[in-house]
Amino acid sequence: MGSICGFTVVTGGAARLVFGYDSYGNTCGRRNQQIEGVWLSGLDHTDRKFVFFLDPCNIDIVQRRIRSMALCVSLCPTEELKTYQDLKRFAMLNGSELCSYELAGHKYPSLPDRFSKCPKLPVPPSKPLPVFNRCTPLDVSCYSKFAEAMVTFVSDDNSLHRLISSVAASKELIIGLCFLALVLSMILMMIIRYISAVLIWILTSLVVLGSLAGTSVLWWLYIDHRLSGNDTLTKTRKDPREEADWFLFPNQILWFQVILLLLMLFMRKRVALTIALFHVAGKVFIHLPLLTLQPFVTFLALLLFWIYWILVLLFLGTTGNPVQNEETGLTEFRLTGHLRYLTWYHAVGLVWITEFILACQQMTVAGAVVTYYFTRDKNRLPVTPILSSVLRLVRYHLGTVAKGSFIITLVKIPRLILMYIHNQLKGKENAFARCLLKTCICCLWCLEKCLNYLNQNAYAATAINSTSFCTSARDAFVILVENALRVATINAVGDFVLFLGKILIVTSTAFAGVMLLNYQRDYAEWLLPLAIVCLFSFLVAHCFLSIFEIVVDVLFLCFAIDTKYNDGTPGKEFFMDKALMVNRSGLLLLATPTCFHL
Repeated sequence: MGSICGFTVVTGGAARLVFGYDSYGNTCGRRNQQIEGVWLSGLDHTDRKFVFFLDPCNIDIVQRRIRSMALCVSLCPTEELKTYQDLKRFAMLNGSELCSYELAGHKYPSLPDRFSKCPKLPVPPSKPLPVFNRCTPLDVSCYSKFAEAMVTFVSDDNSLHRLISSVAASKELIIGLCFLALVLSMILMMIIRYISAVLIWILTSLVVLGSLAGTSVLWWLYIDHRLSGNDTLTKTRKDPREEADWFLFPNQILWFQVILLLLMLFMRKRVALTIALFHVAGKVFIHLPLLTLQPFVTFLALLLFWIYWILVLLFLGTTGNPVQNEETGLTEFRLTGHLRYLTWYHAVGLVWITEFILACQQMTVAGAVVTYYFTRDKNRLPVTPILSSVLRLVRYHLGTVAKGSFIITLVKIPRLILMYIHNQLKGKENAFARCLLKTCICCLWCLEKCLNYLNQNAYAATAINSTSFCTSARDAFVILVENALRVATINAVGDFVLFLGKILIVTSTAFAGVMLLNYQRDYAEWLLPLAIVCLFSFLVAHCFLSIFEIVVDVLFLCFAIDTKYNDGTPGKEFFMDKALMVNRSGLLLLATPTCFHL
């Protein structure tokens, strides 16, 4: 992507975007070279630094551009010009000619070409944009015909008008509640180790009691049906298939209940392991408080990259060879030949680099957690484990995260393409094609999720052994397969607990919002402000608790490796926390050797 940016800068696309260019291919504010076959090209526009459109309101929404001749001028008109005499006077006083270059300013009122090569009257007052040097009309009513439908809809719909007014009136409160959600998310990451056990056992109790209650009700209905059937047996003849169904259904539920209880009894120690992992994860955040800043750092990196990506995309829009528009006769710059594929390459880069930044976050967190876990004396931890993890990432493991993120990109892009095709063909394809597309999209989504989980564990394995991506992925896969039941338990129970944590943050923020909005009687509508607050609080909670989830997964991988190669005897002491040591006896580990070494 850096090469694309360099290409746009070298070929002048960046300069044309920033400084602007006229309809003859000349860049404003610069001395230009003659373009073969283009009249009025190669002019010296050193003193003409602003782009002026003859009809700035003629906007083509489909093509996303202004359908008007553009000229380079030395000054934007600051007052309305109603006649051609005003155009002449403006040109004479300011030296800024607003008509085409071949027309003399003192002859504007008498020239026959003034209707096609001079600005549309009246010329609205305008001022240049701070960076991009385009003369922009001060009166936004210039664009009223494009906003007329929306304005009419808003003004006619009283409910929508009240909603928008409520958001505008409560913007300070919305910002405050969003900040509250941010604080609650950070606090929850610290205290979740104390409430995870309560949440998990409440969930377990509800599942057991709910299944028992459901089974009891079904058997009660079956017995009641049999008793009522005996009373009417002499009057009507019962269908034997109906009798079999009444008996079969509660009987199947009973067997399901027995299997569920046995499964929960068998998995109780693995549930206890999940609680212990949550407890240790809370300790990790106490010893490494800078982990709570990872969502901010990642968001900032993503934001900067997305801004850069959009900027380069705009550069590409003004890069290429000069081409004359057959409809308007004006000169435009377009990518031709193989250069047309640069836009697609740029789009792939968006997905890949985004995944790369997220992978860097996972590797950074994994490196810090591995350092914490395999340091026996927690008081002798490095001063900045997270900074050390970042330095190791930059020095040794950039190729690992690049390869892992590229694999995700190879799966994500086909899924996005299929989703685009599905949306384009909505209502046109037959049932079979629709089902096939949805099946492919679903399969690719599942594959992407599995690869994401494997990549995350591969990064943790890399942080432990400093091996390559493929080797780390293989070793992590072996460990996960050996501990499949525990992995399933931790993911199922842990994800549910984290989901409850997200719901807790959303409901707490929403409750605070209801109380504050109820106190502020000026707000006529609460729906939209509360919806915005709830959405933002859920996104914030998801970002922060995703870091907690990564910490739990890395701790589990470290725990599995620790118990595999250490048994607590002299020379093979465990690295694990005491909370995990209590649960190690209930965890069966296979003795298949791998290349992990401690």
